[in-house]
Amino acid sequence: MKRDYDSGVAEDVVFFQGIEVEHTPAYGMKTLFVTGIQDTAEIHKHCEGIEHIFFGANHSFKPKSFDDWDAWEAMIIHFLNKDYLCTLDIPISYAEQFLEGPLTESDYFIPQIRVPLPYIGQWNYNTMIKIDDKDFRASNPGVWCHRLHDLMDTNVFTPWEKYKGDEVLK
Repeated sequence: MKRDYDSGVAEDVVFFQGIEVEHTPAYGMKTLFVTGIQDTAEIHKHCEGIEHIFFGANHSFKPKSFDDWDAWEAMIIHFLNKDYLCTLDIPISYAEQFLEGPLTESDYFIPQIRVPLPYIGQWNYNTMIKIDDKDFRASNPGVWCHRLHDLMDTNVFTPWEKYKGDEVLK
């Protein structure tokens, strides 16, 4: 995934650091961003002064096997056990499978479920977002419907230019 950095556009970046700009419990914290599954010793090399670690950066959480799932969980648990606040960017397609693992049991873990909605500005004012279940009465007590425009509150919006300024780490 391409990212803009002060030094230009970079691809295939593994580690970068900056301030968390998305409106999560880690907002404003000095953050290490980690792309893909990495060795914990390599991650530790970049943790000086870090308050928060954002795993799955650049949409890199894409486990294909049980071994991949285990590797992601072991990597993140290692840092949760050291009291780092940790986020994982989770595509909505992995949401149900993800709950079978142990990460959501930690108070230091921020699961960030990513739901792409292209061309959001073209939907009319009546557009609704429905948080549904996988089937009728399957796992949730019901459904939640929100006006799309209510969810687009400026207090939780992060414009693309806020993502600039991260430092690529080698």
